[in-house]
Amino acid sequence: MTSQVSSPSDQADEADEAGDRRGIPGQHGVEKEVRRLDRVIIRFAGDSGDGMQLTGDRFTSETASFGNDLSTLPNFPAEIRAPAGTLPGVSSFQLHFADHDILTPGDAPNVLVAMNPAALKANIADVPLGGEIIVNTDEFAKRAMAKVGYATSPLEDGSLDGYRLHPVPLTTLTIEALKDFGLSRKEAERSKNMFALGLLSWMYHRPTEGTENFLRTKFAKKPQIAEANVAAFRAGWNFGETTEDFAVSYEVSPAVTAFPAGTYRNISGNLALSYGLVAASQQAGLPLYLGSYPITPASDILHELSKHKNFGVRTFQAEDEIAGIGAALGAAFGGALAVTTTSGPGVALKSETIGLAVSLELPLLVVDIQRGGPSTGLPTKTEQADLLQAMYGRNGEAPVPIVAPRTPADCFDAALEAARIALTYRTPVFLLSDGYLANGSEPWRIPDTSELPDLTVAFATGPNHTLADGTEVFWPYKRDPRTLARPWAVPGTPGLEHRIGGIEKQDGTGNISYDPANHELMVRTRQAKIDGIAVPELEVDDPGATARTLVLGWGSTYGPVTAAVRRLRAAGESIAQAHLRHLNPFPGNLGEVLGRYDRVVVPEMNLGQLATLIRARYLVDARSHTQVNGMPFKAEQLAAALKESIDD
Repeated sequence: MTSQVSSPSDQADEADEAGDRRGIPGQHGVEKEVRRLDRVIIRFAGDSGDGMQLTGDRFTSETASFGNDLSTLPNFPAEIRAPAGTLPGVSSFQLHFADHDILTPGDAPNVLVAMNPAALKANIADVPLGGEIIVNTDEFAKRAMAKVGYATSPLEDGSLDGYRLHPVPLTTLTIEALKDFGLSRKEAERSKNMFALGLLSWMYHRPTEGTENFLRTKFAKKPQIAEANVAAFRAGWNFGETTEDFAVSYEVSPAVTAFPAGTYRNISGNLALSYGLVAASQQAGLPLYLGSYPITPASDILHELSKHKNFGVRTFQAEDEIAGIGAALGAAFGGALAVTTTSGPGVALKSETIGLAVSLELPLLVVDIQRGGPSTGLPTKTEQADLLQAMYGRNGEAPVPIVAPRTPADCFDAALEAARIALTYRTPVFLLSDGYLANGSEPWRIPDTSELPDLTVAFATGPNHTLADGTEVFWPYKRDPRTLARPWAVPGTPGLEHRIGGIEKQDGTGNISYDPANHELMVRTRQAKIDGIAVPELEVDDPGATARTLVLGWGSTYGPVTAAVRRLRAAGESIAQAHLRHLNPFPGNLGEVLGRYDRVVVPEMNLGQLATLIRARYLVDARSHTQVNGMPFKAEQLAAALKESIDD
């Protein structure tokens, strides 16, 4: 990854110096210039009803099929339908794609497509000088501009002179392109996002066949609408090729060397997590049961899993969060791989049942797609602020393992790992993703089934204990000496009847017990079971082993942290990096790793929750670098903060 994000014009100048310039036929036979770039960051922005997420998704899909590495950042308002033309109603989609390995959606867009004044005002501060701005001039009426505080038109008052401005009447051009389809003006206007997509597809030489097929499939029941969208898409492409305003197009070659050999697809975090859950159930030989209540940004998992009944998946949309996890725990008791999905507010409601799962010692996956809080907070924004809630947010001593994916594609592997722990150790497990990972996407190598772990589970089938008089009985809390897991007895198995419930159990027999000594034994045993979970040792990236500063991350900070570390190393700095997947228990060598460095910096999208745990557990002066603005870290800002720590 290069150390600076440059605009297309800057990158083009570099390409010019290298002679990487050629032409394609354009209007009246004139050749249009083609410049080669190593990467580009594009942001589509408009009203929630302008289809920016769909536009971004289609551009991303074609970019993935072309073979670029990519990373995306959808960003949409929490309101179901904010007032049109207002700043709170702006929806955007940012895509970073390159001919090499990249890690983040990019700090700043090289190209901004603004569908109205609100989209321009909400995003212009992020565009570096020299960047390209494509605006829909049809929307820049006085009333629309006044709604967002523009006293004069920014297209005419000189405020955009530092940018490469392309004023395009997108609405007018779309309506003109669709005049023969017999659509109303309002129906035709809805296709302006496809016109913009066609224009950008021309600018960056994206494939078109996939988008046309997608539109015909999506609107199969409305063929006139399908063909209208295809026509608008083609009109946008042709406009780019023929207009004199766009004299240059750009090429970003496939990232041939960025990926190991294999079959790839673009995948979002929630989709990867869903596939990981299905794969885990297949590898375990267990039916998958999801008990869930819809909540942003976790609902997509419920939607996706409901499509896979052919894999033995059963989904239950409950009336509330408590019912969702109650049903899931019942399914775990019945012998299923049980899952409940939610976000932070739902975790609070599920806490008592999670404690019950700890007491019953049954496998249960609690998937928390974190978002900004507290309370309802920022439903569509990202945060990492549920770590301490996952660690301690239950009454009594109720330890629960915690696993956190680091990228959208890694959500697949994290789901398998969470299932391994839950099934092996008979315990609920937290899987902590977040909105940034859930909605973001990247290329994912589809694994061969032979690469997946064996998660086969052996249920109890008969007596497992012999009394003093020689009688063989079943003890539901007789433990595996290696894992301390209790047997999993499926209801209905003859001879395995046992007491169930939330009151403390007697060690071994599972009978109700109020004995103080037994309670202490059970509390310490449950804690020892979690402490003894086998997790891989922490790997440290420290070339030359000369660094004095370690940056320690977890979850979705992986991309920005790694990008920042690359920038610092490219500038000659020495810095080490490590990233935690397992947050409870920590890797066994974490204390030794921390002790090697003079300074430990922990970037988090919270107010320092992991740093607090590290300081308390290892007595290390871990320094927090925190951010809670609902957005992921920017690599450049993070690199500057880490440089200060190195120089301190």
